[in-house]
Amino acid sequence: MITIIGSYVSPYVRKVLACLALKQLEYRIDPIAPFYGDDEFARLSPLRRVPVLIDERVTLCDSSVIVQYLEDRYPERCALYPSDVVDRARARWLEEYADTRVADVIVWGVFHKAVLEPGLWGKPRDLEAIAQVMREDLPGVLDYLEAQVPADGFLFDGTRIGIADIAIAAPFRNLGFARQRLDVERWPRTAAFVDRVLAQPALSHLQPFEDRQVRTPIAQQRTALAGMGAPLTATSRGTDVARRGPMTR
Repeated sequence: MITIIGSYVSPYVRKVLACLALKQLEYRIDPIAPFYGDDEFARLSPLRRVPVLIDERVTLCDSSVIVQYLEDRYPERCALYPSDVVDRARARWLEEYADTRVADVIVWGVFHKAVLEPGLWGKPRDLEAIAQVMREDLPGVLDYLEAQVPADGFLFDGTRIGIADIAIAAPFRNLGFARQRLDVERWPRTAAFVDRVLAQPALSHLQPFEDRQVRTPIAQQRTALAGMGAPLTATSRGTDVARRGPMTR
């Protein structure tokens, strides 16, 4: 059985869980809140970041490494990357762009300031800083994506999603958690693309768990998720006190 450690709210966890769903692989999840891992979690993930994958062969950190492992180990189950060498390289680039620049703007620039800093560290919500990111940083990201995503269907395979689609769309759920949204008139292709991808079963089935976790006090999250039937691990690496990782801003 595959074990995943990490909150449903994390876009990187969302990415891995969607890939597991596409490959129809069963898993158990320890949905610890961000930065609430214990000492054993720090041993498993030295940067104190999620997700972590554990199976009978290996323990891995970093969503891109995990997804590539799943692709290599289970190649017969729903390919996540295109077969053509050029398309495969482009998919890896778009995955990297999503995990770095898109997430840097949406997750750290907006979601972290709007949700995590007040909720975890007790900082006041910096509305001006969020507005500045939305005004100055996000448009460049969306302009680039507007030129990359298709008007209909999905990247590389018009009929089904792959890793590039998932990686691009995943952070936009966190934009919604921060009560921000795209300007549909200015970026219609990107807005429609994100909606199409997030509506796919591999991602949409996660949304009730995400919504419950982001709206529930940390001490009550595991119980709330268990009540919804989330496939939880028997034990947890979560703690009662948040601790910043070595790369936390």
